[in-house]
Amino acid sequence: MTEFVAIDDFDRKLLARVRRNNLEPARVTAEAVGLSESAVLRRLRRLRAEGVIVRDVAVIDPARVEPRIVLHVLVEMNTQDRKVIEAFQRAMKASPEVQGCWDVTGETDYLVMVAVRSMRDYEAFGIREMVPDKGVRGFKSMIVIREVVGFDPARAVLGR
Repeated sequence: MTEFVAIDDFDRKLLARVRRNNLEPARVTAEAVGLSESAVLRRLRRLRAEGVIVRDVAVIDPARVEPRIVLHVLVEMNTQDRKVIEAFQRAMKASPEVQGCWDVTGETDYLVMVAVRSMRDYEAFGIREMVPDKGVRGFKSMIVIREVVGFDPARAVLGR
């Protein structure tokens, strides 16, 4: 079970700022949140050490890099056997086409976000990963026509 970390209002302000721009200089952050630069650096180091800040990443606009098709795939498993489920999850983590995978409630067991260059590539992915011998009963694919609101870490809600 996940252990929760106690954070205060200063931590929340810091987290909101690093979500928007984790390259912002500490002196600018310090001025914006009302702390000293050393206090900001100390708090960010603690938040990283405690696993609140998991990693620092760059968000890439894939449309500017290469053409691709994005699909959301609803996956229904044919079993809840722990070994089969864990193998499926490992396969999703290892698949380069998978951009995200969520274990969800309802009729669907998993929501998988897939990005491929072509429908031929998606077909190959389906033949390789979405098959009964991998525990998959069936799946439905939804092709993304256009992104209306994409994932934006700065929009993520944090406490209060």
